[in-house]
Amino acid sequence: MAFKPFTTFNNGNMCPLLGLGTWKSKPGEVKDAVKNAIDIGYRHFDCAHIYQNEKEVGAALSEKLKAGVLWNTFHKKDMVVPALKQTLADLGLDYLDLYLIHWPMGFKLWNTYHKKDMVVPALKQSLEKLGLNYLDLYLIHWPMGFKDDSGKVIYSDTNFLETWQGMEECVKLGLTQSIGLSNFNSKQIQEILDKATIKPVNNQVECHPYLNQSKLIKFCKEKGITVTAYSPLGSPSRPLPTAGGKRLLEEPKLIELAEKYGKSPAQILIKYQIQREVIVIPKSSNKERIKSNFDSLTFDISEDGMAILNNLEHSEGRMIPFFE
Repeated sequence: MAFKPFTTFNNGNMCPLLGLGTWKSKPGEVKDAVKNAIDIGYRHFDCAHIYQNEKEVGAALSEKLKAGVLWNTFHKKDMVVPALKQTLADLGLDYLDLYLIHWPMGFKLWNTYHKKDMVVPALKQSLEKLGLNYLDLYLIHWPMGFKDDSGKVIYSDTNFLETWQGMEECVKLGLTQSIGLSNFNSKQIQEILDKATIKPVNNQVECHPYLNQSKLIKFCKEKGITVTAYSPLGSPSRPLPTAGGKRLLEEPKLIELAEKYGKSPAQILIKYQIQREVIVIPKSSNKERIKSNFDSLTFDISEDGMAILNNLEHSEGRMIPFFE
C-alpha cells in the first residue's frame, strides 16, 4: 500500500498519524521524552490539562525551537520542500516522504471548565504553560462536566453543547486551528453536529484490537471526522487487565503476527491503527521504545493480518473505565 504518514482534517489541516502520548508520564520524564521523540522524528504530541505536564512539554518544544530543529512558519508552497529537506538533514533521517513541516500539539479541555465562559480562559492558561501562541487541535476531554464543591468534584449540569460554543470561540480567537472531541459516542457526536457552526475534526477514544471501535470509526468517517486511538497497546501498565483477564500484548495471535513480520507486538498494534487511517498516540518515556514505536511506519500488515487483528474484538475489551 502507498505509505501515508498523515491524515487530513475536514478543515484542510493535516495531522501525522503517529504521535507521542503523554498520559501517565511521570514528572521529570516528559520533557526528555518529548525531546527524544522530536529527535527521532515525531511531530505530533498529545497533552491534557489533567496530565499536569504542560510546562515540561512546553519546555521541550521551546528548547527544540531555539535550537532550530523545529520551525513552524514554512507554510508557503515554495518553502515546504527546502524546509523539509533541511529538517531531515538536521535530524539525520531518511524518511524523505515523511510529513515534517508542522508539529501538531493536541490538547484536551478538562471537565471542570465546561461552562462556555470558562473554555477560552482555560485554553489561554494552558497555552501560557506550554509557551505557545496557539494549538493545532483542542479537544473536549469527556462529554460530562464537573464542578468543584468544597474540594469535592461532582457532576455539573453543563451540557456539552454549551462547551462546544466555547470551543468554537477558541477557533475564532485564533487560539486553536482545529477543535474536536474525546470519549464521545455517536449519539453525542451527532448532537454536536446538529448545532455546530464549526465541525469537530477528531474524536479521541480508547482503541485497540480488543476494542476496535469499528462502528464508531465508520460513523466518524461518514461524518468527516478522524479518530485518534489512545491506549493502543491495551494500557499494559494497568495492574488489572480486563478482556477476560488477558493482556493484549500477551495475546498469542498478536505474538504470532509479530514473529511473522519480525516486529514487536507493540509495533504491530501501532501499525494496525495507521493502516486503518486512525491516528495513534502510544505513550512512552523510554527512548528506545519511542524509537521502536516510530519504526512502525516502515512496514505494512497484509489484509489477512489485519483481519486477524480485527477479529480479536472482545466483549470485555475496554481497558479504561468510562471514567476513573
